[in-house]
Amino acid sequence: MQEHGHLPEMNRLSILSATIMLAYALTPLIAFPEQILSLRLFGIVFSFRYTFTTVVSILVAALAAIGMIYLLQTHPHFKNKRLWQHAILPALTAWAIGLPLNAIQVSLEWWGIFFIGGILLILVFVSEFIIVDPDDSRFPPATVAITVISFTLFFILAIGARTGMLRLYLLLPALVIPIFLIALRTLYLRLGNHWHFTWSVAISLFMGGVVLGLHYFPLSPLSFGFIMLGVGYSITTMVSNITMDYPGRLFWVEPFLSGFLFLGLAILIG
Repeated sequence: MQEHGHLPEMNRLSILSATIMLAYALTPLIAFPEQILSLRLFGIVFSFRYTFTTVVSILVAALAAIGMIYLLQTHPHFKNKRLWQHAILPALTAWAIGLPLNAIQVSLEWWGIFFIGGILLILVFVSEFIIVDPDDSRFPPATVAITVISFTLFFILAIGARTGMLRLYLLLPALVIPIFLIALRTLYLRLGNHWHFTWSVAISLFMGGVVLGLHYFPLSPLSFGFIMLGVGYSITTMVSNITMDYPGRLFWVEPFLSGFLFLGLAILIG
């Protein structure tokens, strides 16, 4: 089959990306006192703290998901596709960008993260647009880009959750839900465009156990992030190799090397 290539319309892409980044750029200019939402269940009080930046991050994530669908409407091969699968990563990306921006004061570092986040967001939009068509000439690098960005975002989310000192009932869904979506998407792309919900649930439950085990350890946010990244990527790769029936020693190479690298970094930093 003849290969071809398609890219999103520049006007739509620029408008969407600029709108999302403008929302984050204006956030530091607006003062909003911290609010507390309390919920009592079975005699236990659950408290949720949120600020204006929290609300903006949620709205921006929704905007990124809807905007991805807006971009895909111009793809000539986008017929009878599942819209939600292409909206997952843009939403996670837009949400994750807000974590470091909300954690530090406006400075050169803040603007550096802002521009890097904008580039990352554009890369996600373009990659998701490309992989709609498996015969696209850019499909292999776009698939790799999506996998790398997905686990990078999980790393950022883990650091942000640890930095925020979230309680366990908030930490678990903040990390387990994203790793479920990331594992589901990664396995879909690596295993011939087939959904593996059972394996994805198993991976997310395993990662939930890791979160429970690490929650009360005195780990720095970076060490915690590297451990979560190493375990998450290694277990996802191992599941992929099991499903593909990788031969012999090749089965262990990528999971072992990636896990050894990230866990080593966690130890060095810690």
